[in-house]
Amino acid sequence: MLEFGKGNPAAFEILLKRHQAPVFRYILRFISNRAQAEELSQEVFLRVCKVAGRYSKKAKFTTWLYTIARNLCIDHKRRTVNRVELSLERTGEEDDRSLADRLPDTNRIMASSELVRDEFRRKLEEALATLPDEQREVFTMREFSGLKFREIADVLEVSENTVKSRMRYALETLRGHLAAYSDFSFDADDSSEAQHMR
Repeated sequence: MLEFGKGNPAAFEILLKRHQAPVFRYILRFISNRAQAEELSQEVFLRVCKVAGRYSKKAKFTTWLYTIARNLCIDHKRRTVNRVELSLERTGEEDDRSLADRLPDTNRIMASSELVRDEFRRKLEEALATLPDEQREVFTMREFSGLKFREIADVLEVSENTVKSRMRYALETLRGHLAAYSDFSFDADDSSEAQHMR
């Protein structure tokens, strides 16, 4: 970011390649509307461009970036009357794999397992929708965007222990909703969400 602030456009391309997909996924999970998430994601990076010359490394870049994204999402939610339910069925670009895409490959599992997987997806979708906003936000930042607890705490302006507590409660709730799937086998490559819920 400091290089981009000095006028190096190649540095912005590197930032964009590194952070665009995770920021988009975070926004998509926050507002659950693909078109609006694309617009807000673009707005995040437009704001980054606008303030590039004034950026100082007081906080980690990802913390600063996700703070911008979070604030835009909050503003958007305030303006939006209708809430759209979280969808795991959204298709994405190469680097934008949804949780549904990370579940076991249907070519490698039996038909009965495929039915279990589809049912698991529906139950997970329902379970995520039941989480309080604070817990869903922490879960999304941690599992879909890959932020560390410290970074999430900085973005949310709460203590790291608060973030860990919200994550723990989110996982407990999800485990409760998905207890029937505790014996369902996931491959090592599958999402960390499924691994956490075991």
